[in-house]
Amino acid sequence: MSAQRKDAVDAIIEQWAEVRPDLDTRAMEVFGRIYRLSRTMGDRMEKAYAPHGISRGEFDVLATLRRSGEPYTLSPRQLSAALMLTTGGMTGRLDKLERAGLLRRSPDPHDRRALQVTLTEKGLTVIDEAVGAGLAVQTAALSTMNDEQAGQLADLLRELLAGAQEAEH
Repeated sequence: MSAQRKDAVDAIIEQWAEVRPDLDTRAMEVFGRIYRLSRTMGDRMEKAYAPHGISRGEFDVLATLRRSGEPYTLSPRQLSAALMLTTGGMTGRLDKLERAGLLRRSPDPHDRRALQVTLTEKGLTVIDEAVGAGLAVQTAALSTMNDEQAGQLADLLRELLAGAQEAEH
């Protein structure tokens, strides 16, 4: 363990070392912290988006439309693929966002059987405000590191994610 401050994961690792000294718990140290960080930041992001009237899942839909560029339009299928959601899960989110006036669904002019989803002006305003609020929360959490450390962490996590995804296939 490094000379850094101890956390709950360190206590877990120490307990395992007592009862099972034969275990290599490095992966538990890494993924235990990633899991706890994900939960902590997920809760903080939910609080950051709440004043804008949206949840994290709804943020994801609006942000995907926003990132697509003008005219901020995608098909429900494209949204589902980008967010790794089932069509049923996507429909529920779209229904709620449409009722709130943040997006609209309309027939696809190129395919009568298909729909397109477009960000409204209100949706554009909400997502631009919410992304700023969310980034402020993330930046504050990252402020415990300097720029070099944050860059190293981003690079290491990119490698870990790629390796984990490759191992799946």
